[in-house]
Amino acid sequence: MDFGYHRSCLLLTGVIILLLLQVQLFLAVTLAKTQVPLSSSNNISSSFSTRGRELLGCDLFKGRWVVDNSYPLYAASSCPYIDPGYDCQKHGRKDTQYLKYSWKPDSCNLPRFNGLDLLNKWRGKKVMFVGDSLSENMWQSLACLLHASVPRSKTSLQHGEPLTILTFQDYGVTIFLYRSTYLVDIVREKFGRVLKLDSIQAGKAWKGMDVLVFNSWHWWTHTGRSQPWDYMQYGSTISKDMDRFEAYFKGMTTWARWVDLNVNPAKTKVFFQGISPSHYVGQEWGSPSKSCNGQAQPLQGSTYPAGSPKALGVLKKVLGSVKIPVYLLDITTLSQLRKDAHPSAYGYSGVDCSHWCLPGLPDTWNQLLYATFH
Repeated sequence: MDFGYHRSCLLLTGVIILLLLQVQLFLAVTLAKTQVPLSSSNNISSSFSTRGRELLGCDLFKGRWVVDNSYPLYAASSCPYIDPGYDCQKHGRKDTQYLKYSWKPDSCNLPRFNGLDLLNKWRGKKVMFVGDSLSENMWQSLACLLHASVPRSKTSLQHGEPLTILTFQDYGVTIFLYRSTYLVDIVREKFGRVLKLDSIQAGKAWKGMDVLVFNSWHWWTHTGRSQPWDYMQYGSTISKDMDRFEAYFKGMTTWARWVDLNVNPAKTKVFFQGISPSHYVGQEWGSPSKSCNGQAQPLQGSTYPAGSPKALGVLKKVLGSVKIPVYLLDITTLSQLRKDAHPSAYGYSGVDCSHWCLPGLPDTWNQLLYATFH
């Protein structure tokens, strides 16, 4: 037997084994670096994205409404922050089943809203909602949810225009509402009111927040006397009007640029509330009805017959261009299913199929917001 040859084989085998071990170690380290740890769902910075669909290991916005007799989470009569136009029971709505639904994602459990937990997580923080009356709808819902959790907590409320400020003094948490229907500016010029699609001077008031929740779409389709501007301007071009989806894209692109230039993602978490739908055309959900009036139950299933509104596609295109992480609260489809949840004939006047009763659907929007901090 050639022992020299044998020793050479053993030595070569040892080198090969050593090389294989080194390769395995390298792959293990590389994989560990690229994988997101399971605990990262509790790290809000790592879970933010412009897509914003997966947070607790599933798509929170794909699911269905289920009967839940533990709802509502508060009584309208016990909340001092509800606008009378959203208090449907006070305005004579007799049915109460619309209050008894909770949102059930298809593949995970949505955490139940816990106001005390959220106040502790937000201790010393400033949270601002920026947008139109649907931002107000969500702001009032959050105010009621937090108040119901700590009804004896000291609070202060300052009403103003465009700013309303609610502070939970025992926690140092301040919830702001800044009214800005278009996010971009409306400026009064000598020749009329101008919607400036490339200007956000009002954004100075949004700086320094720990949480920003933006919203805008509802007013972009308004025409005639309900339209609060006379001209649109983009750059040096002034026009009487333009395609509203094009205008919305330009305006939201200006907002996206503002976010990139003014938000420090290490301090501030940014959300977009998403597109809140209206229910004025019954054929959208396969009904001969002309509006949401008289609707008493949500749609079954997880899809809306008419599909997503075009504005949502425009918004997602804009969000895809933002460099700063923005979390989309994609509430459109789950809200489309709630044709029963509007004030309808039980609001201020006429039939309101744009806003939402409180308690009601906006409480779920805030539950989804809470889930991002859970």
